[in-house]
Amino acid sequence: MTKNMLLNNFEIRPISEDHLAALIDLPFHHKDPFDRMLVVQALHENIPIISKDLQFDAYGVSRIW
Repeated sequence: MTKNMLLNNFEIRPISEDHLAALIDLPFHHKDPFDRMLVVQALHENIPIISKDLQFDAYGVSRIW
């Protein structure tokens, strides 16, 4: 973990089997597979997404920025 990650309390979140399973039922508001995984992780882990991409709002995740 880098110094900046520690200073900002950032964590690397692993992708779990539960995250992968949740992708099946996730609506296609967003077509980017990486962004869809971020949505699933945010919903399951109850954590916000830091992004200015308004498409995340369609999923009901907490978005900062």
